[in-house]
Amino acid sequence: MGHSRKKLDLKGQKFGRLTVLDPAENADGRTAWLCQCDCGEKIVVKTCHLRDGHTKSCGCQNGPGGSRYALGLTYIDGTCVEMLASKTVRSNNTSGVPGVDWWSSKGRWRATICFKGKRHYLGSYSSFEDAVKARKQAEIRLHDRFVSENTVRI
Repeated sequence: MGHSRKKLDLKGQKFGRLTVLDPAENADGRTAWLCQCDCGEKIVVKTCHLRDGHTKSCGCQNGPGGSRYALGLTYIDGTCVEMLASKTVRSNNTSGVPGVDWWSSKGRWRATICFKGKRHYLGSYSSFEDAVKARKQAEIRLHDRFVSENTVRI
């Protein structure tokens, strides 16, 4: 199913803690809106993120007093420090290694890593071990350094 070409007028509507004020410049080719959070902060949000509930506030709930803060989670640039530090493997992972999967159309192993909201392609490999090696090197370079720089030591 494609995206509707009909432009919605969301002005005045409320999505979570955000109230839509005015249309904003398109973001990544998508319609965006200037919104004001209940805390007073103004941000620009894509229509799809408002409507699907992906963005409900300016991020103020991630700080002291917020729901994520209450869980003891630290978010920096949209990345959870504790999640990276735990190195857990998701339940839907089929290879046993995060970011490594079988690319059936190419008949090769693919390595990727997500960091600060972006997926980085690390290459495709004929052997599983080479794909794992590429992923582990990227984890050291991106995740491990980020965790060590942003972990509070008591």
